[in-house]
Amino acid sequence: MNRPWEADSRAGLRRRIGKAPIALGVTKAGPECPDIWELDNGDIAVIGRDATEAYRGRLPDGVSIGGDERLVVIPRITLTAAKPEIPDA
Repeated sequence: MNRPWEADSRAGLRRRIGKAPIALGVTKAGPECPDIWELDNGDIAVIGRDATEAYRGRLPDGVSIGGDERLVVIPRITLTAAKPEIPDA
């Protein structure tokens, strides 16, 4: 299927957006670190808990999860800490 946007898996991680997970108190420096990253092509990568199956049956009208997509959940503080670094437009 030809879609208007595809994730480019060749893109590298450019910079963290927001604060490090340990600074926010959402990890103990283990491998389970929710995070937001800007890729070198300008796209955004989100690291979070895969909650796809928990939400699949209760999505609002007009919301869907493709076969190659995942719904991930991150702590609110991860996004609010990133907000100052996210452009308005």
